[in-house]
Amino acid sequence: MTPVTLTLMIFGIMLLLMAVRIPIAIAMFVAGAIGYVTQAGWLPLSNFLNTQAFARFASYDLSVIPLFILMGHFATQGGISKALFGFASAVMSRLKGGLAMAAVLASAAFGAICGSSVATAATITSVALPELKRHGYSGRLSTGTLAAGGTLGILIPPSVPLVIYAILTEQNIAKLFAAAMVPGLIAMTGYMIAIAVYVRLVPGQAPEKDVVTEKITLQSLKGVIPIALIFLIVFGGIYGGIFTPTEGAAVGAAATFVMALALRELTLKKLAHCFYATAESSAMIFMIFIGADLMNSALTLTQVPAQLASVVGGWGLPPLMVVSAILLLYVVLGAVMDELSMILLTIPIFFPMVMGLDFGMPPESVAIWFGIMVLMTVGFGLLAPPVGLNVYVVNGMAKDVPISESYRGVMPFLISDVLRTLLLLFFPAVSLWLVKYVG
Repeated sequence: MTPVTLTLMIFGIMLLLMAVRIPIAIAMFVAGAIGYVTQAGWLPLSNFLNTQAFARFASYDLSVIPLFILMGHFATQGGISKALFGFASAVMSRLKGGLAMAAVLASAAFGAICGSSVATAATITSVALPELKRHGYSGRLSTGTLAAGGTLGILIPPSVPLVIYAILTEQNIAKLFAAAMVPGLIAMTGYMIAIAVYVRLVPGQAPEKDVVTEKITLQSLKGVIPIALIFLIVFGGIYGGIFTPTEGAAVGAAATFVMALALRELTLKKLAHCFYATAESSAMIFMIFIGADLMNSALTLTQVPAQLASVVGGWGLPPLMVVSAILLLYVVLGAVMDELSMILLTIPIFFPMVMGLDFGMPPESVAIWFGIMVLMTVGFGLLAPPVGLNVYVVNGMAKDVPISESYRGVMPFLISDVLRTLLLLFFPAVSLWLVKYVG
């Protein structure tokens, strides 16, 4: 069996298992195990499995993942989202489509302490969707806005996919967070512009004027103080050199817990749910780690990834064309895989290829910029049909809105995503200018 045939067989088995709804971690593990045994035999596979789990999970850096997830669950269960949306509504209600813009603003603020796209979408939807309906927003615009706003949960730091990218590529987490700040703010602004344009071009999707009784008062300002304090504590401490990103995640989780207690929303039942959901999410991510490690090891034995990098380098294509092709592949993969699985499976293959190209930048800058481009593109997969995980989550909470309407609702935001991706692709300095201030 030729290396290319073996590679196709491994991917074919994985996709087949996923098609019959086998969890993706198990699908990658089984496909990798079959590929490994085919090439090396059972004994080498046994030796690999004997050491790989400890080698992977003994890393101190991995502890940042459950800590940021726990921080997000404390924020979700602690009642912070309701106060955020109330303040955002008071700020934006004077504009046409302002309540939808407020949902985007609240998603961005909540994402600054959550780090999860699905959690951000679900949390803000539970608060904002009833208000959007009550004020006369169409189901299409409401669900599309909330699904798109949820993606800000991974675009604005802290971002779990970005942490995983940093671990896989051995990059500085703090620098990657800094690089994601400006693109995340551009994404938020782009979504708000998309709403402003859409409600003017397509009549009947939003009321002519939002009648929101909430006003900007000292009381409403108090609602955003917890978010601002947690953000300043975590990122001020990280960039001030007071603690590492992992320590910052621990401090952030503790601070969010205290804030949730202060708001008197966190019951014992909700507290137990926070820890249970964190354990469940962390276990899922770590299982995907193991499955991806085995599959990548099997692919490495075929030597196809190294040959592919050599072949692509020999074509003499412009580096930006190679990166564009990779990003298009991520868009396609987003139809069948979640963002964590895509990153874990593909980065070990694509990262060495990209680092071998000449972009006229230092290697660290290339690694950081490519990480941001990947993050932007996997966020696209959370909205684009036929899957669009965020669309499914939000639509599931809006029982009376057909899924086709929700997909139509995200189209303006996908256009915004494309424009933002092109901006970051052709102007890497947009992502990198904050990084130079990080020691």
